[in-house]
Order: sequence, then C-alpha cells, then structure tokens
Amino acid sequence: MTKIVFGMPSGEKNAYDAEPGKSVMRVAVANLVDGIIGDCGGYATCATCHVYVDESWVDKLPPPKSDESDMLEVADDPKPNSRLSCQIHVEEAHDGLLVHVPPGQI
Repeated sequence: MTKIVFGMPSGEKNAYDAEPGKSVMRVAVANLVDGIIGDCGGYATCATCHVYVDESWVDKLPPPKSDESDMLEVADDPKPNSRLSCQIHVEEAHDGLLVHVPPGQI
C-alpha cells in the first residue's frame, strides 16, 4: 500500500497507509494528524488542510488548479511549495510522499 509521510513542526515524521484515489487530507484526518482539519470536506474552500510539499516531491505532483491557488493566498504562511492536501489525490507513484504541516496550524 502507498504510504504518505507527514512531517510535523517538531521534526517528527509519521507515515500512514493511503488508498489510491483518496486525498492526502482524508489520510490525515483519518489518522488524526495534528494541524490538518479539512473543514470544507475537500472542496478547496478553506485552507485548513494546507501543507508544504517537500521540495523533493514538488515536481512529481500536478500543479495546483486556479481555485486551489486562490485559496492558498489566505493560508497560514503560504510558500511556493504550499498545497491544499485535499487537492492532492494519492497514486501508487506517490509512495513516500512527504508533506509538512505548517507550524502555525498546530
């Protein structure tokens, strides 16, 4: 099974099983990852699932669509590698995907 790794501001990293097709946000919420809430249920209308995609993975994911980019403008401390985890859908090729939870969300 594909594993998604969540890096916490403390430096701790936790890996969780993820079914292909599910969003990274759903994986986080199902595993009670601190700082990932997903208030809007995955519709890219909030920024409570904001993550920083590890630099080693940025080019391996499709770029954000315009609605996601718009919402990232109001996210806590957005960076060039910011994404809404609800808009990243797990594929087998994402095994080991590392995303970091922003410190301001904890």
